Amino acid sequence: MRPSVMRSAAQLLRRRNYSSASGQQARKVAILGAAGGIGQPLSLLMKLNPLVSSLSLYDIAATPGVAADVSHINSPALVKGFMADDQLAEALDGADLVIIPAGVPRKPGMTRDDLFNINAGIVKNLCTAIAKYCPNALVNMISNPVNSTVPIAAEVFKKAGTYDEKRLFGVTTLDVVRARTFYAGKANVDVNTVDVPVVGGHAGITILPLFSQDFHGEIMPSKEIKFLWSDNVHLLE
Repeated sequence: MRPSVMRSAAQLLRRRNYSSASGQQARKVAILGAAGGIGQPLSLLMKLNPLVSSLSLYDIAATPGVAADVSHINSPALVKGFMADDQLAEALDGADLVIIPAGVPRKPGMTRDDLFNINAGIVKNLCTAIAKYCPNALVNMISNPVNSTVPIAAEVFKKAGTYDEKRLFGVTTLDVVRARTFYAGKANVDVNTVDVPVVGGHAGITILPLFSQDFHGEIMPSKEIKFLWSDNVHLLE
């Protein structure tokens, strides 16, 4: 996610109403797909975030166990688990930020079209509920293919009359993280000193990591950058 997007989310959370009981701002985050491979560590990170006071974990199955485990983390956020369609409304009600890692992950041999055919319906249903129960929330879309799921969400919100381009984001941080890691390994430098911009979309033919823009590019021959690209670009898909 771009730093500007992260700042926007943090600023919105800071502007929410204060809780009269604790004197702290009440901020609710809902994670849709909380029991999955991305949802579980994401739930842990949100529980550790001091800006979060209420954390709703939703999925179609296994959420009670995940919610119980996450709730044991010694941070102030109150955790509740929700499961199945009949509890989605309560999970979303009053949310300031909704993060969506729901859907199936891309498996070996699957194209992005295959992924789209499965995840499009899931995203549509979740966004329909968001428009109804927390229309003013920031929505961070992780579900792939992001190039397609974000437009689906936008159309659902437009139809419901709740669309705001400043509140809907596609999360592609993984592209940047991978590009920096691959580059640091090849250049044999501290990954914390690497800054590789990634432009384009979030599909194999549109992702473009600009390795040459990192200042270490001055010491890495262009031939090495070419090999770095050809060896690892498929992992960015």
